[in-house]
Amino acid sequence: MRIGLLGTGPWAQMAHAPALSEHPDLDFAGVWGRRPEAAKELAERHGTRAYDDVDALLADVDAVAVALPPDVQAGLAARAARAGCHLLLDKPLALTVEEGRAVVEAAREAGVASVVFFTTRFQTRTEAWITEQAERGGWFTARAQWLGSVFTDDSPFATPWRREKGALWDVGPHALSVLLPVLGDVRRVAAVAPGPGDTAYLVLGHAGGASSTLTLSLTAPPAAGGAEVELRGEAGVTLLPEGAEGAVAALMRAADALRTAARTGQPHACDAGFALRVTEILAAAETMLHGDAG
Repeated sequence: MRIGLLGTGPWAQMAHAPALSEHPDLDFAGVWGRRPEAAKELAERHGTRAYDDVDALLADVDAVAVALPPDVQAGLAARAARAGCHLLLDKPLALTVEEGRAVVEAAREAGVASVVFFTTRFQTRTEAWITEQAERGGWFTARAQWLGSVFTDDSPFATPWRREKGALWDVGPHALSVLLPVLGDVRRVAAVAPGPGDTAYLVLGHAGGASSTLTLSLTAPPAAGGAEVELRGEAGVTLLPEGAEGAVAALMRAADALRTAARTGQPHACDAGFALRVTEILAAAETMLHGDAG
């Protein structure tokens, strides 16, 4: 599979470009970015070509990986799908339901595969745990905490979209990517933001009858950071294990999932349609948070 990379920022440099260049079954064909000089530098570092024209890159590849802010990703993902490219996307899929739906519709109409990189779903230990708990069932409630310390002087991820949208949209997708396959779709959403900084609290009612609570923050003290998911039910209590693999290895597994989906025509569990559902839940929570802030 010939694959191109859209984006040149920290995440593209730290994860996407290394994963694409190291993957034995991918031909890393080129890089496009909104800053041509950055695209040239990243391409040279990984022995590939820099493109000045995004449409030229789309015409030369079978698939694209996107490492761009979600509001930029959505439009380019739909554009890539219409050009016949399979999609390896980042979370969140988009910042509005309408933009997310446009990606899903473009992929469906073009008949291309999509995989959205929810990191926890592509790490071996955590993926196995999620599958095991979904099969076990009988869960009564769940508690998820996803706490980060992004807005520090030396953080490469203190980006404008994270400052504007906060933890709900940055780490909220990670928590939902774990809870939805285990507890089922969300039927009811409640959200408040009385915490410090951008900290938000969600209470969800799931289709299977279970409930879950989420604590999300990008402004936690560094010593308090980390992710934790606890399930309680008929089988007792279980905790999400720590992922032993880094982002590069997980992204390579996501690329494998995209290759399989493209080859078989069978949608992956973390396709754009799943990511759209995550977007719908986040949008509903955001509406409540705005009302709470008012």
